[in-house]
Amino acid sequence: MQWLSAENVVAVGTAVLGIIASGIMVWYERRVPRRKRVGYRVQMDNPIGDNVRLGRANVRMGLFDEAPGMSDATLVLLRVENDGSQGIDRDDYTSPEVHGLTAVFSDRTIRGVSVTQPDDTDHLMDHFTAARGFGYDGNSLRIPRVPLNHGDHFKLLVLLSGGRVGDPIQLIGGIREGEVHPNRSATPDEKPPLFSRAARLITITLTLSVLALAAIVVLRDDNPPPIGCEKGALRVIGSTAFKPVVEELARQYEKKCPEADITVDARGSSAGVNELASLGAESKKDARNVIAFSDGPAIGATSRLLGQRVALSVFTLVVNDGIRLPAKGLSLDDVRRIYRGEATRWKQVDASLPDIPIVLVSRNADSGTRQIFQRRVLESWERVPSTSLDCVHKDDISAPVMRCELDSTDDVLNKVAEVPGAIGYSELTLASGHRGLRSVPLDGAAPSVADIEYGRSDYPYRGVEFAYTYDRAPSGSLASAFLAYLGEGVSENVIRAGGHLPCSSTAASGLCAGE
Repeated sequence: MQWLSAENVVAVGTAVLGIIASGIMVWYERRVPRRKRVGYRVQMDNPIGDNVRLGRANVRMGLFDEAPGMSDATLVLLRVENDGSQGIDRDDYTSPEVHGLTAVFSDRTIRGVSVTQPDDTDHLMDHFTAARGFGYDGNSLRIPRVPLNHGDHFKLLVLLSGGRVGDPIQLIGGIREGEVHPNRSATPDEKPPLFSRAARLITITLTLSVLALAAIVVLRDDNPPPIGCEKGALRVIGSTAFKPVVEELARQYEKKCPEADITVDARGSSAGVNELASLGAESKKDARNVIAFSDGPAIGATSRLLGQRVALSVFTLVVNDGIRLPAKGLSLDDVRRIYRGEATRWKQVDASLPDIPIVLVSRNADSGTRQIFQRRVLESWERVPSTSLDCVHKDDISAPVMRCELDSTDDVLNKVAEVPGAIGYSELTLASGHRGLRSVPLDGAAPSVADIEYGRSDYPYRGVEFAYTYDRAPSGSLASAFLAYLGEGVSENVIRAGGHLPCSSTAASGLCAGE
């Protein structure tokens, strides 16, 4: 009989194996969760007047006092738990801030918070201090980097005013090689279900999919659809500030699609965009395998270059560690005086600073970081000419200021950390992990991704990362597939972990569109 062909027997056998595999996966999900996971759930959200049962827990910070203007007060009990298979250390949190996670209570204002925990995890309370980032402002609660063993949890009892019971509550942050995710809402003492909702859904979906595949092969003898990966070679050029994120995105895509070969060759935003334009003018076929990333919109780009907004990046001025600026940092007027060459020694900027020369460590003209700095901060170009090749010896001894130009963000950071009195600029995440230098607030606003995302800051030194192709990337090409991959959830997590805001997930706020 025709349906007993070798292909159909294999398909039916695959269906049977798929059902067995589903059972094994459920067993595995129950006993060995696969990754680092921090789950959270709202266990109570009530008006103050309601009867509330908080469960058995030790309370460290005490109960809330009555306060004026609290007629619309609500009380929320938020449970944060390690529901993965591995322990979570302080270094596993990917936030660029001191704290690890941020709880956002939409349309409500935090008036007080109390931390509780089970009797056997009293050691967790030592981490809830202001020095480790614990605190709140407006509708945002900063949660420290609390190490959690498998099964550990703590609860946050939060007093709020404004808004309504049931308004959205979200926990924001990232875990290296893991995730932060909402769990099913439960009462304080309710036990979680035997199997997670995801396990049940995946099991049912996998079983139905395998059965459907077997039916299609037996009845129609069609080939299964492609998995969506494209093969071939792709070269990614341009921004050095965005290079670490692009390298990780390329690695993740190659892991998903083994027949793809993605090379990252970052030498500056303008250099990348200009190279792409030249390639397209010579051979459109060669240009179709190239994507150029640019910090900000490409300057002087031809109409054949099409840009896709990928992420909002935050940048910062950096100074050598020996320059102890006031907490408010530098005013925009001070920065412009420095880069016009009107202030040549630090004592001329602030009397409390050392009387040593200012050394300007800049990027070359191909740098998108420099172009955003000139457009968003200086509102002009860098007027002081280059007077040094190594940022140490002044080639023109008559020049009042020493200024050098370097090829990459890493070069700038290393040189600022090395040279006394030096000042430069960099992407924020790269600067935050570098020794020997300090980030500089502007007009009292510190560089902060979270403050910008939640509308708490008008910090000016920021810009959108664009991905450029020569004409539209052809459907079915590796370039087109990689650009589509940038908007997927895995890629958004990579972008956030790198200290940037993915444009695909912030479209409603207009942050990317406004840059």
